[in-house]
Amino acid sequence: MFYNRTIESKDTPDCYPQLRKAIDEADTIIIGAGAGLSTSAGFVYAGERFDRYFFDFSGKYGFKDMYSGGFVVMQCPPEELWAFWSRNIYINRYMNPPKPVYEKLFELVKGKDYFVLTTNVDHCFQKAGFDKERLFYTQGDYGLWQCSKPCHQATYDNKETVVKMLEAQGFIIDNNGDLELYEGVTPKMRVPSELVPKCPVCGEPMSMNLRADHTFVEDDGWQRAAARYDAFLKTHRDNKVLFLETAVGFNTPSIIKYSFWQMTNDWPDATYACLNYSEAYAPDEIISKSICINGDIGDILDTLKIV
Repeated sequence: MFYNRTIESKDTPDCYPQLRKAIDEADTIIIGAGAGLSTSAGFVYAGERFDRYFFDFSGKYGFKDMYSGGFVVMQCPPEELWAFWSRNIYINRYMNPPKPVYEKLFELVKGKDYFVLTTNVDHCFQKAGFDKERLFYTQGDYGLWQCSKPCHQATYDNKETVVKMLEAQGFIIDNNGDLELYEGVTPKMRVPSELVPKCPVCGEPMSMNLRADHTFVEDDGWQRAAARYDAFLKTHRDNKVLFLETAVGFNTPSIIKYSFWQMTNDWPDATYACLNYSEAYAPDEIISKSICINGDIGDILDTLKIV
């Protein structure tokens, strides 16, 4: 009912006081988080971070960001592919983001009955203090591998092997958990063959547990999180609910955006808040129950603290 619309992105009048009031008065807050939240926190795939950790790959293959690089290296030998991916995994999953945007969001909702639905795969919510039992990562986790086939529905923690891969390339992990190169060392663009991950069941190559196609593994942890989210929705639909959508774009709108619109429309005491850098929008059917704010999510959270 909502989906074929021309988007007009504009702020709701008195948006900040309205959102502050909605947060304060809500019995329940359901957060929907997209990639823009991590971008605001400094987890960007191009620029300085890319140049620092992938200058050798960029020089050899010509790609200019980590996202594009993930496709290019698919054609490389596995030792080179995992040299790329081990760096990608570590800096986007095991390092902390440069800016405390997730911590600011947690401070905003930590006293509330909340749940988080996110398409992000970088684990930033848990690192910021969010309760893991109140999180549903729908699209996977950079910290997990799965059988590429897949021959079974299980995932495997990858940190120990990823660290070994990095050390074999000439990287070290400093006391803050950040990735650094030994002074004067040019990194190797390959890992030892014995570190290339293979499925422990069938021996096929392992792959990232990221939802890219039909091979994505929804393991026991994923299933339990999905069940918790479903139960949370069923038991809270009659509460005073704020659907707080943070930096969700239109790449996969059906997961968060469309579902939040539908529930805001259907639930008797629901409010929808859309915080987005340039696409803060609500359809006509729920505009009277909506608050739209355009801007960087980190800046929006800062302003809310002083309203």
